[in-house]
Amino acid sequence: MKNSLKVDVEFQKDRAMSLSFDNNLLTEVQGLEYILGLGYRIKDVIFNSAMADNPMGVIKSDINIKADFSYRNTKTIVRYLDYENNQLGGGQNLWSLRLTADYSFSKNLTAIFFYDHTFSEAVISTAFPITNIRSGFTLRYNFGN
Repeated sequence: MKNSLKVDVEFQKDRAMSLSFDNNLLTEVQGLEYILGLGYRIKDVIFNSAMADNPMGVIKSDINIKADFSYRNTKTIVRYLDYENNQLGGGQNLWSLRLTADYSFSKNLTAIFFYDHTFSEAVISTAFPITNIRSGFTLRYNFGN
């Protein structure tokens, strides 16, 4: 958009099936995911540094900030082909929040900060909820043009 705001809405649906003739089972895995993404660009952020390319010692670049929130529902259904019996074999509800921010110090050097928070809750009662948190930063140097 003209005001440096980015909005992204996604809907993803997937399905995988596997057939076993050894025990006459059809296993079906269904997935459904909703993603809402927001982004914003802060233009012309200035840092003073002795390592700058120009004689003034000024680094001027944009900060790109992105946030994605997603919800994914998966379930595994086991279908017996010999008789009419379908069972829910597994699955999970997964919530995720991903934040990233990047800044280009030069055309070859970029700093990236990231934060990823994921929480999953099992559909069946025999599994425990799981929370994963990853965060950190990356310095990326491009040796090419």
